[in-house]
Amino acid sequence: MIKDVLAGDVRAIAKMISRAEAAKPEDRDALAEVFRHAGKAHVIGLTGVPGSGKSTLAGVLGLEIRKSGRTVGIVAIDPSSPFSGGAILGDRLRMTGLAGDDGVFIRSMATRGAMGGLARASLEAVDVLDAAGFDIVLIETVGVGQDEVDIVQAAHTVVVVSAPGLGDEIQAIKAGVLEIADIHVVSKSDRADAAATAADIRGMLGLGPTRHEDDWQVPVVPTSAEAGEGIEDLVAAMDAHRKHLSDTGAIEQRRRDIIGMRVLKTAEDIIRKDFKGNREQLAVLIDRVMAREIPPREAAERLLESFKKS
Repeated sequence: MIKDVLAGDVRAIAKMISRAEAAKPEDRDALAEVFRHAGKAHVIGLTGVPGSGKSTLAGVLGLEIRKSGRTVGIVAIDPSSPFSGGAILGDRLRMTGLAGDDGVFIRSMATRGAMGGLARASLEAVDVLDAAGFDIVLIETVGVGQDEVDIVQAAHTVVVVSAPGLGDEIQAIKAGVLEIADIHVVSKSDRADAAATAADIRGMLGLGPTRHEDDWQVPVVPTSAEAGEGIEDLVAAMDAHRKHLSDTGAIEQRRRDIIGMRVLKTAEDIIRKDFKGNREQLAVLIDRVMAREIPPREAAERLLESFKKS
């Protein structure tokens, strides 16, 4: 299957991503081999508050990228179903324009309760698409909140999408989104209040700190997915940022940040599974906290101690 993934076989890619989601011990060696072949794609994070039009933008963005002959893999992070734990698949329904294009692969994936909105399997899915030879891999997040900014350590280029009329300016300040963006996009730019939203974001960019200690000037790009406006400018801005990272050598630090975050994510995943597997001890501790015999912190420390021993 690894050989088929490296050859770009669609069925093999889909199966390998499914194995990443299943996280069975027998698949670890295969996923490790996939990882060794990754590292060439330009990974772009597409984030923003819910309702800002990220999924629709991802669809037209894929079409625009394809015009240059480059291939695109899209990992669309959907909220987890409260019943099955799987992705609701709403994002994929908004990208039907890419259906049938052999140069595009779309996969919806669930957050599975991961803190920060990115599950470990999402990052391994990026590896699979990267190793399969896709030039650009888009990660579309479930929707950034006040603590969901993991995408900044999962992508080389972070695109933050805001829409007029959603109060995105205030939300962006609260979430720290102004600081994480390499590119700001104002979607639905055909609306009358879009220009004011773009002006507000430009103004706020000059007031607070950003992640950029170099000379990259964060652009604000108005787009309209429905009218097809500004999409070419957005692709140009993404390409310019990749060139900037390469020219300044900042790409190596971005790659290091991604690896560091992935190591921590994997550790979190291992611990979470261990806790869920030790339901008997957890139930006993919960009973003792309920009886006010011990405080929640002591229960947590005892749970961690049992994890260390195991």
